[in-house]
Amino acid sequence: MKCPYCGHAEQKVFDSRPARDGGAIRRRRECESCGRRFTTFEEPERPRLYVIKSGGGRQLFDRDKLLNSLLLACGKRPVSAERLEEAVANIERDLFDQSDLEVASSEIGERAMEELFEIDAVAFIRYSSVYRAFDCPSDFAEIVRRMPKPGKRKQTTPV
Repeated sequence: MKCPYCGHAEQKVFDSRPARDGGAIRRRRECESCGRRFTTFEEPERPRLYVIKSGGGRQLFDRDKLLNSLLLACGKRPVSAERLEEAVANIERDLFDQSDLEVASSEIGERAMEELFEIDAVAFIRYSSVYRAFDCPSDFAEIVRRMPKPGKRKQTTPV
């Protein structure tokens, strides 16, 4: 592996620990040439998962695309990147646990909404508005009206 700063191939690992609920190993490395530090993650290679788009097209599942959509929904909200990584790991684990290696994009969207529903109500509404293509204010009012009161969200399912 090359240093992302100078491209030198030699580094030393000075910290190694489990990450992502034991599904990966996080390593802190220091480049022997420039001395800068960086983090790497090692994960077992998984089988390829294909996403079936609403128009019928197929594409490979992209974990980063899912994470970026959650980050966008949580913009300027008190949600840590670690919590969103955990949400993506939960979704990814559920998708790979299915016997089929193809999944509808709608299923990924629904799982993302379930995770956001538990994390942050505003992020849930933001994501839902894009995912469900809200086109008028009454769509927002309806989803807010159907949401459970604070403190009761964990007992219900997303709207």
